[in-house]
Amino acid sequence: MENDLEDLKYPIGRFVPARQYNPGTLASWIGGIRSAPLLFDYCIENLDEAQLNTPYRPGGWNVVQVVHHVADSHMNAYVRLKLALTEDTPTISPYDENAWAELPDVRLVPLNVSVTLLHALHSRWAMLLENLKEEDWTRTYYHPGNKAYMPVWQMTNQYSWHGAHHAEQIISLRKRMGW
Repeated sequence: MENDLEDLKYPIGRFVPARQYNPGTLASWIGGIRSAPLLFDYCIENLDEAQLNTPYRPGGWNVVQVVHHVADSHMNAYVRLKLALTEDTPTISPYDENAWAELPDVRLVPLNVSVTLLHALHSRWAMLLENLKEEDWTRTYYHPGNKAYMPVWQMTNQYSWHGAHHAEQIISLRKRMGW
């Protein structure tokens, strides 16, 4: 049962950070960031209200919460990136993603608003990443919740995975439910 829950929670596996980067891995990660909104278009296509309110796993968020979470998370990531690029090792502000998933905007704002936001945000984010100088990739921010310094290249790796991870949660739910 525990393995089944792990597979539902992490259908593409847990994030395993790369140990290094090169132009090829950067291009792949940026491509993942650029294409994530298209994955969410696909994930939620033709789902009705009951389906959108179905949790992707027992005890997990519903589809609406997952998509709004990705928008919230990726907005935070984009701001963190810009802080890392413009300040010397800024300390970022962590947030309680579970509490955010319960706020009224998640229930009340139509899902397409967050998907549209993802399209706009990821367009800017990918463009910024594609135009970084070599020295920008090693700039960092400090995450006090994780007690770790995060270089720009590593956050790009992580958020490329993050979008695919949450999209696959919804895709896996659709497959299991025959939607």
